[in-house]
Amino acid sequence: MLWAREVGLCTHQGFLRPGRPGLSISWSLHPHGPLDPLWWATRLCSTQTPPLYDTQVRMHRRRFWTLLLLTLLLLLLVGLLHVDVEMLTPLLGGQTEGLPITNIMFLKTHKTASSTVLNILFRFAEGHNLSVALPAGSRFHLGYPWLFMARYVEGVEQDGPQRHFNIMCNHLRFNLPEVQKVMPNDTLYFSILRNPIFQLESSFTYYRREAPAFRAAPSLDAFLAAPHTYYNQNLSNAYARNHMWFDLGFDPNAPVEESYVRARLAEVEQRFQLVLIAEHFDESMVLLRRRLRWRLDDVVSFKLNSRSQRTVTRLTPEGQERAKRWCALDWHLYQHFNRTFWASVRAELGPRRLRSEVARLRARRRELEALCLQDSAPKNKTQITDRRLQPFQSGEASIVGYNLRQGLDNETLRMCQRMVMPELQYMARLYTLQFPEKPPKNIPFLKA
Repeated sequence: MLWAREVGLCTHQGFLRPGRPGLSISWSLHPHGPLDPLWWATRLCSTQTPPLYDTQVRMHRRRFWTLLLLTLLLLLLVGLLHVDVEMLTPLLGGQTEGLPITNIMFLKTHKTASSTVLNILFRFAEGHNLSVALPAGSRFHLGYPWLFMARYVEGVEQDGPQRHFNIMCNHLRFNLPEVQKVMPNDTLYFSILRNPIFQLESSFTYYRREAPAFRAAPSLDAFLAAPHTYYNQNLSNAYARNHMWFDLGFDPNAPVEESYVRARLAEVEQRFQLVLIAEHFDESMVLLRRRLRWRLDDVVSFKLNSRSQRTVTRLTPEGQERAKRWCALDWHLYQHFNRTFWASVRAELGPRRLRSEVARLRARRRELEALCLQDSAPKNKTQITDRRLQPFQSGEASIVGYNLRQGLDNETLRMCQRMVMPELQYMARLYTLQFPEKPPKNIPFLKA
C-alpha cells in the first residue's frame, strides 16, 4: 500500500521523535521497501544496523533485480520475434523456412521479362537434377500459338504411360487439362505480366516480321491509329492484340464485358498462386523466393533477352491511350494482378522487410556482376566474343548479351555461363542432358 509520513531527525535519546527541529522527509512507497521510514530512522539514529531490516532490504533488492532481468529478457525476446528473418538466414545459406518447392509450372508470357525467369528456373532444375518438360524433337516451344497438348512435351507418348515433370516453363498457350497430364498435383503455378502499353511496343519490334498486322503497318503509332486496317483474327496475329490474355488460353478478340472479364480473372486467380509484375521485377523475385522457399542465389539473375535502347520506341501519350483501348483485356488483367501482387507483398513482407530483401538481392547481383562479367553493361551481338552466348535476334530488335571475365576457375565459370546463357542455348543444353539418346537440338543462327 502507498502511504506518506512526516518524520523529523532523531537524536540519540529517541527513536522517532516527531516535532523536533531538523530535516523532514516525505515518503511515498511501500512500507517494507528500501525507503521505509523505520529503516531510514534506524540508519539516521544509530550506527548499528538492525539485522531484520537489512535482511528485508536485501530481499527486496534481489526481487527488484530479478524482475528487472526478467523484463529485459522478455523485451529482448519480443524484439527478436520482430527482427527481419533475413538477418538470421545467412546461417542457413539464405534459405527461407521449409523444404524448397520443386514442382513448378511457369506460364511464360511474351515480352514480360519471362526469359530471365526461365533462366532462373533452368538453373535451379540443373542444379538440383530436376526434370523439365521440354519441347519435343526440334521444336523450341510447346506448340505455340496453338493450345498446349501434352504430346508437345518430349518423352510423353499419346497412348503411353503418364509421365510427370518437375518444371514446365517454355512458351505455351495455357490449357489446364493438358498441363495437368504432365505436372504433379502439388505443382505451384505462377506467371508474370507487364504493362500492356510497353508489352505491345516490345512485341511490335520483336515480332515485326512474324505478325502480318505488324508487317503491314509503317509504325506502331500508325497501327494503333487504325488497327483494323492491318489486323485480322488469324493465329499469326496473336502477338498483335491482348497477347498476355491469349497466352492464358483466352480469346484476345472477346468483347470487353464486365461479367466476362471478372469470370476470366477469377479463373486465373484460382489456378495461379502467384502473378508477378515485370515493372517490379526485383520485388517480384523477393516474393517468388518466399513462396518457393529458395535460397537468395537461386533467384539472383542478369537481365536476358532484352533490347538495346536504340530499338525501343517511345509512344506518344495519345498512342499510349490507344494501346490501352486496343489491348483492353490485357489492361484489365494487368491492373487486377498489379493490385493483388502488392496486396500479397504487404501481407507477407511489409515495407521494411521488402526494402531489406530487395537491397540484399541487388547487392548480391552486383557482387555476381563483378565476379562474372567483363563489365555490367550488356553487349550487342557484334560485341559478344563467345558465339555460344550470343542471343537470338528477332524482328527489328537488337537483343543484347554479355561477355564473361577471363581467367575464371572452372566452377565459377560454369556458374557464370549458366547465368548469362540465352534461352535457346540453355534449352538445348538441358535437352541433351535429359535425353542423351535423342539427337541434339539444332540452333541454326549459331552455325551461320
